[in-house]
Amino acid sequence: MSNILNRIYRSKDVSVLQDKINMLGDTKFDATRFMTRRLIITVLFIFFLMLFTHISYLLIPFIAIIFYLLYYYIFITHPLNKRIKKLDREALYFFEILALTLESGRNLQRSIEITINNVDGELSSEFRKCLTEVMYGKSLLEAMNHMKKRIPSETINNIILNITQTNIFGNSIIDTMHSQVDYLREKQTLEIKGEINKIPNKISIVSVLFIIPLILLIVLGPILIQFIS
Repeated sequence: MSNILNRIYRSKDVSVLQDKINMLGDTKFDATRFMTRRLIITVLFIFFLMLFTHISYLLIPFIAIIFYLLYYYIFITHPLNKRIKKLDREALYFFEILALTLESGRNLQRSIEITINNVDGELSSEFRKCLTEVMYGKSLLEAMNHMKKRIPSETINNIILNITQTNIFGNSIIDTMHSQVDYLREKQTLEIKGEINKIPNKISIVSVLFIIPLILLIVLGPILIQFIS
């Protein structure tokens, strides 16, 4: 069975998809299983359209392609984007606590242990997995580099990269953490301002779709009633 699947799917496509699945967190499926399931469900969907609908056979392939892409979006792209936002929201508080712990004079590994014991969330869970790998024989730097493969957020991965490089070259990790926390705080502020700037556009759309037609109906209603009568 595995030989047949290897002929259907390119190893490169399987590898890329598996990397994305690993970034989803705790998942119960692998890339090959996902691709096989998507293919089977799409074929069944095509048969359903052909047998139980009156859609033209010329349109069915296009609908099937849309379904095929939508399946990927629902189970991979959307959860991945959702997880990125969640991790980015947790990052500021997590790294603030980590910076404060480092200031107390503890080393990096001990500071991470204290932080994950006092901060809940997905980012804490990833660092907990990192320390578990250290417990089983990896160095802290190796475990953190491996953790980057499970985290879809470029912002957090850049912070982890800066921490590991600072640890390698012997620079002040406290100064690095403070600069990263400042960056996260500024980034979060800009995102909030961006959301605020979008509010007038959203209000304008709502006004055009609902409020303005209602006002026109109220103003022109009596005239229309007189005209009809």
